[in-house]
Amino acid sequence: MTTTPLTTTLAAAPQGVNGVALAVFVFFFLAVTVMGFLAARWRKAEQSANLDEWGLGGRSFGTWVTWFLLGGDLYTAYTFVAVPAAIYTAGAAGFFAVPYTILVYPLIFTFLPRLWSVSHRHGYVTTSDFVRGRFGSKGLSLAVALTGLLATMPYIALQLVGIQAVLDVLGVGGGADANWFVKDLPLLIAFAVLAAYTYSSGLRAPALIAFVKDGLIYLVIVVAIIYIPIKLGGFGEIFHAAKDTLAVHGPTGKPRGELASGPNAQWAYATLALGSALALFMYPHSITATLSSRSRNVIRRNTTILPLYSLMLGLLALLGFMAIKAGTDTRGNAQLAIPQLFDDMFPSWFAGVAFAAIGIGALVPAAIMSIAAANLFTRNVYKDFLKPDATPEQEHKVAKLVSLLVKVGALAFVLTMDKTVAINFQLLGGIWILQTMPALVGGLFTRWFHRWALLAGWAVGMVYGTLAAYGVASPTQKHFGGSNAQIPGIGEIGYIGLTAFVLNVVVTVVLTFVLKALKAPEGTDETSPGDYTADVGDAGVTADLPPATAGAPAGH
Repeated sequence: MTTTPLTTTLAAAPQGVNGVALAVFVFFFLAVTVMGFLAARWRKAEQSANLDEWGLGGRSFGTWVTWFLLGGDLYTAYTFVAVPAAIYTAGAAGFFAVPYTILVYPLIFTFLPRLWSVSHRHGYVTTSDFVRGRFGSKGLSLAVALTGLLATMPYIALQLVGIQAVLDVLGVGGGADANWFVKDLPLLIAFAVLAAYTYSSGLRAPALIAFVKDGLIYLVIVVAIIYIPIKLGGFGEIFHAAKDTLAVHGPTGKPRGELASGPNAQWAYATLALGSALALFMYPHSITATLSSRSRNVIRRNTTILPLYSLMLGLLALLGFMAIKAGTDTRGNAQLAIPQLFDDMFPSWFAGVAFAAIGIGALVPAAIMSIAAANLFTRNVYKDFLKPDATPEQEHKVAKLVSLLVKVGALAFVLTMDKTVAINFQLLGGIWILQTMPALVGGLFTRWFHRWALLAGWAVGMVYGTLAAYGVASPTQKHFGGSNAQIPGIGEIGYIGLTAFVLNVVVTVVLTFVLKALKAPEGTDETSPGDYTADVGDAGVTADLPPATAGAPAGH
């Protein structure tokens, strides 16, 4: 999920080891590790050495598996840490995540079933596959693929940051003065396990583990929302303390935050919520989980029950106010607010359960994200440009290798750079990924847009969004200090990604008129109208392995 920036650092000395909590954490971690490796045998097909089996779970998941997989994919460890931490830091501004997760589901109900149908009819594995087939443009397809890779890498890194926050509170995350190997050994072990079972089991591993992850998260939130307020004197006391604390003026001379958003924050709040909603299902990992389902109706049903996660998120966000009331010591790092709150409030054994929920909540999305990135590289870089005659077996091998390399890159990012850099790049990734929406969603409903216009619009949006974000400063950073800036022509402060998206669409529409008037070649559309409503049982669509070849061109 897109999050607000937390201008803090992770350079905090660890406290003593909580032995009971650590034992419970290790127990659950070992349990899901075993599940991850056993998942390789779950619903395994006879011919498993291909991207459909490894990267999409054989396109065989039903409603509940898909629901848990999408929930595990979208509601990550960093969501668990960052959303309440944003509220702990700035108050009501952090609640933008709640309305955007409500807005997103009616939006995806309109286009995800169409994407599922055309992808299963033609064997598309990624959004770039669809864009190439729809517009007959490898250049536009490559732009979408590279944007997806760029946006996904820091997202994976942030899952490791979430694990590291838990390890810090457990007392095994090392400290600023510790030997680097001792300091990072627990994270290295967690990474090695993640890499191993993802390589072995593909998408089936996170799909199976997601049941445990979501079950633990729901359990922890229900207990926390009842147990912690009782210990703190009730919600009235919590909100009163939060209001007073957030009203205190900081070094900038302004209040730390607001209990409820005032008029000056409305544009920023609304545009961030809307832009984040539009961007969420543009991420490759969201599409990977979607295409793994076995039928069009599975997707439609999921868009109606996924809002249950929004209820969970709303309750989770309240933990930020509870951390304020509890006087949680974050040691200069707001991202430790919720793990430390759990450690302070819960008995040690249940604190271990809560830490396991966060830790496993990092492993599931990190696995899906690395698989999605591997699918993109394999299909839209390796096969399209490096080895067009690659066999399914060769694609399978390359994807498994790339999934390892992606995780190594994310790990190196976390171990060698300031964690706030990862946060800033994730924010930038949200701005970037939104620029793929005209090609993807527009292409699902119309062939009117010209492929060159879409590419130009994408480039304008990317450049504007990057430069605007670069110019945003914060009290601790000169550049990339946030994702809001002044909206040109309006003068209000709003979400950069949405402004870039509007520019993208304007450029695309104007250039499409120009290019059509000049009769510029539009490329071949290999899809047909019936492809967008096809379901399992229709000609060319099966519940198992879709055809690898495209259908006949159509002027649709």
